[in-house]
Amino acid sequence: MINNHVKAILFDLGGVLINLDYQKTIAAFESLGINNFQEIYSQAQQNHLFDDLETGKISSFHFINRLLDLLPQGCNPNQVVFAWNAMILDFPAHRLEFLQKLSQKYELYLLSNTNDLHMEKVRRELKKSSEMPLEHYFKTVFLSQEIKDRKPNASIFEHVSRTIGFPPEQILFVDDSIQHIESAQKLGYQVIHLTSELIEHPYFS
Repeated sequence: MINNHVKAILFDLGGVLINLDYQKTIAAFESLGINNFQEIYSQAQQNHLFDDLETGKISSFHFINRLLDLLPQGCNPNQVVFAWNAMILDFPAHRLEFLQKLSQKYELYLLSNTNDLHMEKVRRELKKSSEMPLEHYFKTVFLSQEIKDRKPNASIFEHVSRTIGFPPEQILFVDDSIQHIESAQKLGYQVIHLTSELIEHPYFS
C-alpha cells in the first residue's frame, strides 16, 4: 500500500515506463567499430561526454561529432544517432493505463536523465501505444538536459520538490537505479527501487 502521506508520485522514464536495453546500443557502436564502448558508457557510471549531453553542456551536434571521432572513417551522423537510440524499446500500453489510473488519486511527475536525441525516439515509440503525448500523463516532465542537472545529484531532487510544492516526505520516487534511489531517500523521499514490472509491485496493490 502507498503511504497515506504520499501526495505525488515521481517516476523515472527508462526501465520503469519505457523498456530499455543498454546492450543494444553497446552492440550497435561496437558493430560500427568502437570495440570498447561498454567501457565508455554504462548505466551506472558514464563518461563525461554523456554526462555533458544529459545536462545540456554540449549540443547533440557536438556529441555526434565527438563519437564520430572515435569511429572509423566513413561512418556518418545518422549511424551514430541510430546506434545511440538502439537502447530505447517500447512503451507497454498497460503501464500507460496504470498511470491513468494512478492520476485519479495522485499528482504524477516524471524525472529523467535524458537528451533530445533519446526523447525524439521516446516520443515516436509512445505514439505506437498512445494517442496522447508524454505530457498528458504528468503534471510536469523534468528532463535533465533542460534542467541542466541530473540524478543522482541531490540538487535535482531539491529542485523537483521545490517546483511541485510538496516536501520530500510527501513524494514517492520510483526508479530502477539504486544510486538515484539512495540520493532521493537521503533527502526524505519515499522510494521504490523497481527491479520488476511496475504494475506488479506490491506497493501499488
